[in-house]
Amino acid sequence: MNSLDINLYLFIENICFFLIATAFTLIVSQGWKNAKPYTLPLPFPAWYKWWLLPVQILGVIPPLLAILLYGLWWKSQSVLVVLGWYFIILGLQILTEILTLRKLQNVVWVMVPYIYLPYRLWQLYEGLTFLSSDPSLLWVRYLLIFELLLWLGNYAIDVSQLPRLFRWEGSLPSDSNNS
Repeated sequence: MNSLDINLYLFIENICFFLIATAFTLIVSQGWKNAKPYTLPLPFPAWYKWWLLPVQILGVIPPLLAILLYGLWWKSQSVLVVLGWYFIILGLQILTEILTLRKLQNVVWVMVPYIYLPYRLWQLYEGLTFLSSDPSLLWVRYLLIFELLLWLGNYAIDVSQLPRLFRWEGSLPSDSNNS
């Protein structure tokens, strides 16, 4: 498949994803419209800041360098297409998060990463398949594997934060109940 075919395919796929994700977000948001406004539970745990910053840096800077070097400098259209759509969907996720948290102040904000992150994993996997035949793009494939692992780890951290985000009360069992 040449880069024009890949771009058309990814254009249709990504637009369909975004339309479905947006429609789903709006429908769920309507279901929660009468809930009290959602605010982030603060303060964040100290360890969360140490995780979030590296994810943001490693999720943006290395792919940006790859798109600049391989895509623009060495003129690889397939790298431009794959990582271009990666950045477009990442930007749309951030925009959706901002709108749902700050403008709508709706609890639907919590679900946005759970919609977009699995799709990002799919994008990265799919990018690996599109770039697999070109031996000159070995480092880009390594980058995509690294990004897959990074975002998978981020997804696990996000899931572990659900109780805190929804302010679920919990208690540890006492020693007398364990004996």
